[in-house]
Amino acid sequence: MTKARLNDALVVITGASSGIGRCAAHEFARHGARLVLAARDDEALACVVDECQRLGARALAVPTDVTRNEAMENLAEQAAAFGNGRIDIWVNNAGVGAVGCVEDTPLAAHEQVVQTDLLGYLRGAYVVMPYFKAQSSGVLINTLSLGSWVAQPYAAAYSAAKYGLRGLTEALRGELVQWPDIHVCDIYPAVMDTPGFRDGGNFTGHQLSPPPPRYDPRRVAEAMVEMAQAPRATRTVGSAATLLRLGHFLLPGFAQISGLVVGRALKRGQPTQRSTGNLFQPPSGERRIDGGWRTPAEGVRRPVVLVGTAAIVLLGWGLLRLRNGSR
Repeated sequence: MTKARLNDALVVITGASSGIGRCAAHEFARHGARLVLAARDDEALACVVDECQRLGARALAVPTDVTRNEAMENLAEQAAAFGNGRIDIWVNNAGVGAVGCVEDTPLAAHEQVVQTDLLGYLRGAYVVMPYFKAQSSGVLINTLSLGSWVAQPYAAAYSAAKYGLRGLTEALRGELVQWPDIHVCDIYPAVMDTPGFRDGGNFTGHQLSPPPPRYDPRRVAEAMVEMAQAPRATRTVGSAATLLRLGHFLLPGFAQISGLVVGRALKRGQPTQRSTGNLFQPPSGERRIDGGWRTPAEGVRRPVVLVGTAAIVLLGWGLLRLRNGSR
């Protein structure tokens, strides 16, 4: 398949102020796309627009809260106007998280996670699909997560939202069978080194840090551009995501094992006050791509971590087979 040229293609990216969204804006800019960037933080968006323009791209900032219907409708209208009536690629990427026991996390926090991480994506599909159908083409890229396959204990709403996105994309593909040039693409990153763990809601009473191995978010941005050029249904970024997805498939009790490990890890963090983080307003910390969690030695340790993960998966599978065989 010949890769599509992205020069002057109209690309919308939500959650573009930091992390994966910010480096995705840079990567599409390098390929000459015309960009419409959305997030709640208008000052950070202005900075990203400037960065993309220095890379030679045309870019427009549209401050947007993906939990609001009218805001998403406005985003699509402004994007189409900027693209001379077209929207070629829409990247649903905005996301938040809340960590804590289900009963310790306020219901409003659970609801905000689902509003952003699931219904925000539904709103994106809702507002862009009429443009795709009118032009008989388009690519919708959804940033899912390792959590879409492996449930995340102590992040119940996040897991519910990410699992729900799999159903959403499958349903959309079913509706689009008569539209062969409209594609819905899912991307499943492993743990990425972004400010997400710093900025998210934290109701554990302890400081959070992402578990290793932690990958460069630019790998996700590169995968997004590749999917826009040559659409495919799914793409996993980071070998740890593939191994853990396999572990979940082989071990029905994988979430329980994960719950024990995560629960103990959370208690080892330094005590801190509970916080809603960026759930209801943009975070106060510096908006950037990297979270600063990776270390120079982590690249050396990564094969050891992956081998260890694989060993745990295989050991658990073997024990499960022995237990079932003894019944």
